[in-house]
Amino acid sequence: MIEGSLLPRLEFWCDLQCPDCRTALDDVRALRAQYGDALPVELRHFPLEKHKHAYAAAEACEEAFAQGLGWPFVEALLARVEELDARGQQVLLDVAREVGVDPEEVDTALIDGRHMLTVDADQAEGKAIGVTGTPTYVIAGKRLDGGQSQDGLRDLIVAIIEEAKAS
Repeated sequence: MIEGSLLPRLEFWCDLQCPDCRTALDDVRALRAQYGDALPVELRHFPLEKHKHAYAAAEACEEAFAQGLGWPFVEALLARVEELDARGQQVLLDVAREVGVDPEEVDTALIDGRHMLTVDADQAEGKAIGVTGTPTYVIAGKRLDGGQSQDGLRDLIVAIIEEAKAS
């Protein structure tokens, strides 16, 4: 049910070391540009085992959100997935510094595990609703898997939003 101008929430299930998620970010940007603040977009973590730095990236991202700079961190980190793969956690600290997140707090968060419960809860919920890869979107109760192809997904998300607005 949509109240006022609030649209259904878009969940963006993401692995921050995933090249496909970097591509999917273009669709998320376009949707945010089209609907503005009326479309709540929530980043959900689904780090894949094949990406050895994805879990730490999710924790660092949560620290960035705690400091109010989550989306700039996500944007900057996804632009550097190959570097994250090659250089590991140092890239997380470099990206934090570049976007204005306190890198010492990110480092401390990675050591003390303060965001592990959030990342673990996202992974568990993702598995429970059938997320198997990234990127995956959930909107208005519908799961859309983008790992194989992003083609047409933005149009499908827009159709779901417009249908929700009309009802």
